[in-house]
Amino acid sequence: MSAGIAAVQARIGELRALVEGPSATVSTGSASTGSASVSTVASASFGSALAAASVPATTAAPASATGQGLVAAATKYLGVPYVWGGESLDEGGLDCSGLVQRSLADIGVTPVPRTAREQMTLGTAVPSLDQALPGDLVVFGGGNHIGIYVGEGRMIDAPKPGKAVTVREVYTEPTAIRRILPQAGAVPVAMSVAADPAVPVATDAASAVALAQRAALQALVGLGASGSGVAA
Repeated sequence: MSAGIAAVQARIGELRALVEGPSATVSTGSASTGSASVSTVASASFGSALAAASVPATTAAPASATGQGLVAAATKYLGVPYVWGGESLDEGGLDCSGLVQRSLADIGVTPVPRTAREQMTLGTAVPSLDQALPGDLVVFGGGNHIGIYVGEGRMIDAPKPGKAVTVREVYTEPTAIRRILPQAGAVPVAMSVAADPAVPVATDAASAVALAQRAALQALVGLGASGSGVAA
């Protein structure tokens, strides 16, 4: 009798091992694998998100954008009233950093930070005003004001309330000068023969840049003299 009971119990044990044992093992393994997979995916997703958040936004400029082009774009706003926080004509005017942002956007340079303090981190540093070229950004007061260098010690900026976008002397040593665009100075160098002998010609890169600066400045002065509404 006891042998029969023992045989039955042994059979039950075998059946339980067949039913529960492999199932539990598979379940445990599956759960472990699933947890590992979820953990791996979550970790990868977090890592990707962290990497994306750690990469600073970069300002992209088309190949055709030049410092001279930025100066030309800014001249379209000569006479526009200063409006604090203004970044489009829909707001009635522009402030200093709004003029920079708007002019850069006009030549396809985006995205551009909104404030002067942020804009002064763009591009590369220029050591001094003597080395500044048309289109360089000139920053004052540690980031309180910004303008666009024209050449020969002058700049375009939106000065302050009650004034308008104008061309004027760089009134003090800039806190920072930032170069964000290349020059178009190589073009005049190739055109070394002038139709009019009285017209100065560029014979090297340095003189080409100087001529480009002078031409841009003369054009801007001409605009002011023709009654463009530029503030004094």
